[in-house]
Amino acid sequence: MKKFPETFLWGAASAANQCEGGFGEGGKGLSNTDVTAGGSREKPRYIWYRTEDGKEEKTALFHMGQIPEGSRIILKDGEYYPNHMAADFYHHWKEDIRLMHEAGLKAYRMAISWPRIYPDGDDEMPNEEGLQFYEDIFRELKKYGIEPVVTIEHYELPLHLCEEYNGWADRRMIDIFLKYCETILMRYRGLVKYWLTFNEINHINMIPFMAGGIIRSDPQIIARATHHELVAAARAVALGRTIDPEYRFGCMIGHTQSYPYSCNPSDVYKNWKFLSNMYFYGDVQVRGYYPPYRLKMYEREGIDPGITEQDREDLRNGCVDFLSFSYYTSGTQSADSGLADSGKANMVDRGPANPYLKESDWGWPIDPMGLRLALIELYDRYQIPLMIVENGLGTADELTDGKVNDDYRITYLREHLSAIADAINIDGVDVLGYTMWAFTDCVSAST
Repeated sequence: MKKFPETFLWGAASAANQCEGGFGEGGKGLSNTDVTAGGSREKPRYIWYRTEDGKEEKTALFHMGQIPEGSRIILKDGEYYPNHMAADFYHHWKEDIRLMHEAGLKAYRMAISWPRIYPDGDDEMPNEEGLQFYEDIFRELKKYGIEPVVTIEHYELPLHLCEEYNGWADRRMIDIFLKYCETILMRYRGLVKYWLTFNEINHINMIPFMAGGIIRSDPQIIARATHHELVAAARAVALGRTIDPEYRFGCMIGHTQSYPYSCNPSDVYKNWKFLSNMYFYGDVQVRGYYPPYRLKMYEREGIDPGITEQDREDLRNGCVDFLSFSYYTSGTQSADSGLADSGKANMVDRGPANPYLKESDWGWPIDPMGLRLALIELYDRYQIPLMIVENGLGTADELTDGKVNDDYRITYLREHLSAIADAINIDGVDVLGYTMWAFTDCVSAST
């Protein structure tokens, strides 16, 4: 029997926009995910907008950022917007939490919906009904001995901030976010211990509208938006520690373990560049400063992230207590342009197919050893506790006699948990907990 620490946080994870529902109820404002229509297994989700001359067009979620100046995002009649109902946690949270308890969960990683607290984001006063909704949830979790691990911003910005500020491209967003943070950090003292600032903060490069509320983007805008989020996260950590010294703050990275496709030094270097694009965010939030490799990249590309002396001080003063990350799969990197990308996997460029690994129905390599290696490398790099806050298997599940007979998922989880145990017991990694994605069925973020 592979052992885990007595204090290990066993749990499950979700995002408000992917499970909550309750669209337009309880004073909730419109969010960027509320206006993202449903895709399919083959096609990404998309957004409708109306141009200044009244023409209605749509764009894929991954291509959002190039819509014409002056366009407004719309809800299109007849379209399916899956986040509006999702898994209806909004109306069934009590029975869902009871089921968590019956399943033996000791932790629940969840998110607060920003537009449920501040409907437009920059409102003068918060929405009390939204504040009470989450207070009731936290108290119910505590009643069953389930530790909430709360993400402050998980792919759900008030739409008003996207359209009026171009999301995180605007520096004013820092103070708007800090007001939101102060509201919830004050309200939930004694009810929440573990906080995550931004979900998968590194994905702002890949899905700027979902991760940063950015409607108009280019490399300069993305660099500024990234910097604003990093400063906001650091200031939120510093603020939280003045509100409650018992709070523990973590950053959250979307991690894809990656290997050189061969021992060709050029493949090894390309793999390092891929990994450094993830490490950068942890480097800033754990160490408190921009790493030289990122500053040099900006210099080469003529990009100015807009770092001020006050920003540098804020980053130093807001380092996190632990690093959390999602892990689903791995990839390879090759400098050989003649090698085709595996092509099936959505969201992340995973390079040529790894011949040593099987793949999921979505083309994601199944790689438990990749999780162990991620734990080893991240712990060696940062020397602070780690938490795996997303891990799981998406497949084309089928109902048989009203059940999903998913032995394949049980195998996936068993193998990944075994890899975590090895990282703890053999490699000496300090792992705080594991929250599987997800507890209930939920809306796909991307498809």
